[in-house]
Amino acid sequence: MKKPIFYTEAAYAVGILALALGVTFMERADFGLSMVVAPAYVIHRYISMFPGMEWFSFGVAEYTLQLVLVVVLMIVMRRFRWSYLFSFVTVVIYGYILDLFMWLIPSISADNILLRVVFFIAGEVFCTLGVSMVFHTYISPEAYELFVSELSRKLNKPSSRVKWVYDVVSCVVGIALSFIFFGFGQFVGIGWGTVLCALINGVIIGWMCKAEDKLFEFRDGLKLRPLFEK
Repeated sequence: MKKPIFYTEAAYAVGILALALGVTFMERADFGLSMVVAPAYVIHRYISMFPGMEWFSFGVAEYTLQLVLVVVLMIVMRRFRWSYLFSFVTVVIYGYILDLFMWLIPSISADNILLRVVFFIAGEVFCTLGVSMVFHTYISPEAYELFVSELSRKLNKPSSRVKWVYDVVSCVVGIALSFIFFGFGQFVGIGWGTVLCALINGVIIGWMCKAEDKLFEFRDGLKLRPLFEK
């Protein structure tokens, strides 16, 4: 039986939308975000408290921090590639969509445990779906994923090992920023959900990738792949 075609450009769009929606659900659940986005969230929460800085949203914090990461990547790699530039374009698109979802989806009362659990599960599903979809496209991912893939190639180390180190560093940075900005012992954006995501995300993403490969034939709809390989 011939599998239906899923264009890689569509996978990119679905991936970005799913990631933004997933992060929003997890933020509303308030059980802890993934360690990758935790530093940006802590910075957003701190800076947005100052008068006149309410515009510094979660989305703005994400693409500001990832711009810094792209610059660091170019310094480390000692080169510029168009894929690096479009990685920043990707995160700006993601940041605007994230802010839209943060505006559309209301906050939840801390006492409504059942709804918070539902939101957390939905967030986990959407986040892992988003990552698995991005894996099926040639278009530059967010700076987080790009940094890991490029650094693993430069160091000639398995991407899984580099990803693990990057996640640990992100978690430590998130905790440190939380303590510095909000006081020792204050875990803003970090909780048991952060630990759970670290333990199960890789497994779930692997399952989703295999399921998507069985269901669809991923094929380029546009002749743009060479541009992103430069």
